[in-house]
Amino acid sequence: MAGVAEYIKESYIELTEKVTWPTWRELQSSAVLVLVAAIIIALVILGMDQIINYLLKLFYTSLT
Repeated sequence: MAGVAEYIKESYIELTEKVTWPTWRELQSSAVLVLVAAIIIALVILGMDQIINYLLKLFYTSLT
């Protein structure tokens, strides 16, 4: 049980004294970057889906 308490104590010290936390400005810019990347990836997937949908409709209508 002493090992767990020591682990928690060392973890707390590391989080409060050794970790470099980002500033609010850095956090905002990172969040914007992730949001823009997610939107771009979603639009690429949407475009691919629309193209495949069009090609499959074209293929199936040509069979009848």
